[in-house]
Amino acid sequence: MLIVEDAVLLALELETGLSDAGAEVVGPAYELAEAMALLDGHIDAAVLDANLNGLSVHPVAEALAARGIPFVFATGYGDTGGAPLGFDAPIIRKPYDVTQVAAAVSALLHAA
Repeated sequence: MLIVEDAVLLALELETGLSDAGAEVVGPAYELAEAMALLDGHIDAAVLDANLNGLSVHPVAEALAARGIPFVFATGYGDTGGAPLGFDAPIIRKPYDVTQVAAAVSALLHAA
């Protein structure tokens, strides 16, 4: 599972929580270029912050969607979460509990 999150402490919390839930974590990626580079590895799902240091995560979401890899947006912006439009992906609003993220990703994986 790829984690893309620019808030270091939150990324580490996600990494620990998702690993504890049994996920094999890739990353976390803190920057857009780093996230794009990690897409070449084995990824079964992803958790994406909508905004990475002022840049939209849209290119990562687009690449994941093209590969048929499910993902969720985990973000702290308003009703749409600032998430890029045009993706059929759940939006989890910050602050959240890691168990919420794990449950959302698990549901996506079981639906795929």
